[in-house]
Amino acid sequence: MVEDEKLAIDESRRIADHSRVKGAVRGEVNERIAERADRLDPVDRAQTDAVAEQFRHKAVAEVVETETEIDRARGIARISQVVDYLFYLIYAFIGLMILLDLMGANRNAGFYRFVNGITRPLLAPFRGLIDDPAASQMRFRLSYIVALIAYIILHLAINGLLRLIAHRRTTV
Repeated sequence: MVEDEKLAIDESRRIADHSRVKGAVRGEVNERIAERADRLDPVDRAQTDAVAEQFRHKAVAEVVETETEIDRARGIARISQVVDYLFYLIYAFIGLMILLDLMGANRNAGFYRFVNGITRPLLAPFRGLIDDPAASQMRFRLSYIVALIAYIILHLAINGLLRLIAHRRTTV
């Protein structure tokens, strides 16, 4: 999340710097056009006005496009935060399940049944994937470790996809 915030701050700073430079250049060009406009004949003056109008339309379009990109990036950053939160919950419950099974927790206890009920659908595809070593009631769930790694990879893939979507498109 910190990296996403840094990227958003950097992107906002870059956009602001770009806008300042573009505004300064535009101001300078407009001054030169105004200076020369007094010396132009009516045909040249009309062409100058048309060019100035094109610049104005382009500047407005670029500002609208930049605002749209910033809004999209903010929305995707919020989605990324929700995805992070959900995956952190998944990690916590799977880790808790691993710990409870490792310590040989009573399977009839309410808390164990609660955690097992939450993790059962998350761990179902991984149950029996690897033989889990056991000693008495204690069991080391290697298949749950594999599940945890798989969910970490899925989490990274989703966040990478969100960054690709949020990244500012550049035309070459």
